[in-house]
Amino acid sequence: MKSSNPTNGPADASQVALSLRELSVADWQRFGAQEIAYIRPVVVNGVHAMAIHAADGTPIGAAPNAELAIAAILQHEMAPALVH
Repeated sequence: MKSSNPTNGPADASQVALSLRELSVADWQRFGAQEIAYIRPVVVNGVHAMAIHAADGTPIGAAPNAELAIAAILQHEMAPALVH
């Protein structure tokens, strides 16, 4: 996800991450449930994994690690976002 700040050049990743954390559930829904998926760490039956959710919170999958979760999101032509 690229963003630019007209006075300071491109936004760094921490600014983008902070902006995403401040979105409400309604904001995520408007942002594009069909275009963005977020991942978050979960524990399932004692095993660490990454849950994959559509922007509106709908569970759409899981993966054993973040790299595979992001690869699955990209394969489905969605933009990934990490939520923790």
